[in-house]
Amino acid sequence: MGPNGEQVGIVSIHDALKLAQEADLDLVEVAATARPPVCKLMDYGKFKYESAMKAREARKNQAHTIIKEIKLRPKIDPHDYETKKGHVVRFLKAGDKVKVTIMFRGREQSRPELGFRLLQRLADDVQELGFVESHAKQDGRNMIMVIGPHKKKAEAKAEKAAAKAQRGSEDTSPQEG
Repeated sequence: MGPNGEQVGIVSIHDALKLAQEADLDLVEVAATARPPVCKLMDYGKFKYESAMKAREARKNQAHTIIKEIKLRPKIDPHDYETKKGHVVRFLKAGDKVKVTIMFRGREQSRPELGFRLLQRLADDVQELGFVESHAKQDGRNMIMVIGPHKKKAEAKAEKAAAKAQRGSEDTSPQEG
């Protein structure tokens, strides 16, 4: 294949290398398993650079999953529970995963059902925003559960930007009075 993608036809290796040298390009084997092997005249350095840039751009546009962690104790005050639940809600609305950890100390370790009930209650309270990705499981002195958001991070960002733009347009409207 020529530098612009046109078909040159079946050419010997010697002639193909001569064509590449005359055009000041590289002869790159595109399909080695084909019969006859397919080669292309191109600037290989430029090709490598462009493919690296495409890969970099694709990585940049990927949504990064962030796992936020909330730590609780089995005997938590109702107000403290509401505060922690508020944090979980905020993280889920932002599109982040939440790792909820119940820390057991001393004799609390003999009562893992308290932690399980607390995690179940939290999962029920935030079920409209997220779903349980990994159910409660004991890990040494801790019990861990992961809650994932229903909507993706990109959707949450777009929604937040739209709400911000809406608020901005309300602030600039003329006031009557």
